[in-house]
Amino acid sequence: MSGDTALLIIDIQTGMFDEKDPVNEGDKLLQILAGLTAKAHQSGMPVIYVQHSGGDNHILHSSKPGWPIHPAIAPQPHDLIVHKHHPDSFQETNLQVELHRLGIKNLVVAGIQTEYCVDTTCRRTYSLGYDVTLVEDGHSTWDNTHLNASQIIAHHNETLGGWFVNLKPADSIKFDPLPV
Repeated sequence: MSGDTALLIIDIQTGMFDEKDPVNEGDKLLQILAGLTAKAHQSGMPVIYVQHSGGDNHILHSSKPGWPIHPAIAPQPHDLIVHKHHPDSFQETNLQVELHRLGIKNLVVAGIQTEYCVDTTCRRTYSLGYDVTLVEDGHSTWDNTHLNASQIIAHHNETLGGWFVNLKPADSIKFDPLPV
C-alpha cells in the first residue's frame, strides 16, 4: 500500500477485553492488530486510533478504567487519536480533516465492534470516496440473541466485502515504506 494510506484502529480499548465479558477471540485480535500496527510504524505509515467516549455510566467513559487504548497496541507519540461519541468515526470528529491534512486516500480498517462502529465507519468511509480495506480477521464483536460472534463477523465480511470494502487477511497486508 502506498504513502496515501493509513491504518485506522477503532475502539480497541481496555474495557472491551473485560474478563467478565470479553470480546470474541480478544487475544488473537490484539495479536493481529499489534502485528499490523508494527508493520505500519516500520513503514512510516500513519496509524490513527479511534477512541470511543461513552456516557457517564458506560465502561468507555473517559473517567473509567476501560477507556484507555489497550496497552498491547498502545499509540506511539506521533500517532493520531480521534475521540468519538457515535458508531460513525467521522460523526462530530476531526477524522476527515486529519485524513485530508495527511493526504490519505486509502484506509485499512480494523477494530471493534463489527456490527456497529466497524460497519458504520466502513460504509461512511466508502461514501466519502476513500478506498477502504477491511482487515477480515482484524475486527470482532460479542454474541447476540440471534447470532454468535463468528457468524456476525462472517456476515459483515460478506456484506461489506466487494461493495464497500476490499477484504484482506492481516497477513496479506503490506505497507510500502514512505519515500525519503
